[in-house]
Amino acid sequence: MSNDSAPKYWEKTRLNNLVRHTNGRYYARLYRNGKEKWQSLKTKHFSVAEAKLAELQKEHRERPLASFDAGNAKMTFADASALDEHRLETDTTLKRSTRTYWKEVRAAVFRAWPELQGLELRRITSVRCKDWAADYAANFSATRYNAAISLIRRVMEIGIENGVIYSNPAASLKRKAPPTKKLELPDLVKFAQFIGEMRRGGGRDSKNCADLAEGLAYTGMRIGESVEVCRGDINLVSGELRVSGDPEEGTKNGEIRRVPLIPQARELFARILDQNLNEDRLEKIFKVRECQKAMDRAAKKVGMARITHHDLRHFFATVCIESGVDIPTVSRWLGHKDGGALAMRTYGHLRREHSVAQAQKVSFLPIA
Repeated sequence: MSNDSAPKYWEKTRLNNLVRHTNGRYYARLYRNGKEKWQSLKTKHFSVAEAKLAELQKEHRERPLASFDAGNAKMTFADASALDEHRLETDTTLKRSTRTYWKEVRAAVFRAWPELQGLELRRITSVRCKDWAADYAANFSATRYNAAISLIRRVMEIGIENGVIYSNPAASLKRKAPPTKKLELPDLVKFAQFIGEMRRGGGRDSKNCADLAEGLAYTGMRIGESVEVCRGDINLVSGELRVSGDPEEGTKNGEIRRVPLIPQARELFARILDQNLNEDRLEKIFKVRECQKAMDRAAKKVGMARITHHDLRHFFATVCIESGVDIPTVSRWLGHKDGGALAMRTYGHLRREHSVAQAQKVSFLPIA
């Protein structure tokens, strides 16, 4: 029997680390030393479970690491790093992917600076930090470099908190500005050719890949969000798509959002739904989880610049703005929570260019 047909015993709640068993009882999800722990809250009432979860999380965060005396004057970077990692593991506001990311950053820093772990915090100087940073910046991307110095600063701050050092030697390290990616998005004619070429690819999943590419372009979803969309998330009557993201951790900002279906999205989803009328409402809409190779082949075939899954999100925002939708509205459709600030920085130039083009249509000359 496949996993998809297996009975589902757990239900998500609006709290990230609170789940409900089908018997009605609530459970807390906690993390310690990189391991996930589930604990029954012994109640079937949400309000009681919410209060117990908050109390349990507070106790969990305050539980000290038994293996190290934080007040030790000879605290090494490895010691402080262990405390920092413990904080991340017990911070229930963080997603699993965030914890994994910082583990990767930490490992990369230790590979690039092997002796760092054994150094006492009071022996780490700003000169040492700058020498390491210069070498690291030359060999890693700006994004990874910035994450690395953030990690080192955070670990050194633990030494300050515990009275081991009095200033942060990494505080003077300068962040690098990540290179701005120039968006080379297709026009609408070229995009139509691109999708047509994907459908005619001749592969087993060519049509499914084309469906996914269209779905991303017509809704602005992230690839991780799109692969979780079920039949029940599409409402052709109200004309909305429900985006809930990962079953355990939700969307990037942790909130479910509803995206109105533009005409092309409505046509796409109506066709997909009609093709599989016997499927359960929990069945995934898209039958593939990614389509990058199919996109690369089609882009090359029709003579357009290579685009990624995330570029299709940019494409959606671009077309919306150029169609006259205001940036704050587009921002909400994308799932941003900043009122449009990020979208304005990313797409503001499109509004100005479109505005200039539209101004050329205005004339005070009398109509002959």
